Amino acid sequence: MRGLISPKGEQFGYLIGYTLFTMDDEPSGRLEGEYIVDLAGNPVWRVVGDGVYSLNGMETIGYLSTERPDDREY
Repeated sequence: MRGLISPKGEQFGYLIGYTLFTMDDEPSGRLEGEYIVDLAGNPVWRVVGDGVYSLNGMETIGYLSTERPDDREY
């Protein structure tokens, strides 16, 4: 699991495998190559390394944290 962290340091989503989830554990998209796409397959953000940016690269959305164990309670 990797957290999706805002520039302010707040986690607002997480990635398990290639699936992106909201903090309410709802799937919201997936990682496809260099892009995060929505559930319909439309590109939403661009991923460069661990950085997540708007499609035009003008806005930093956040970054993906390092891999960590999935410690969510079920």
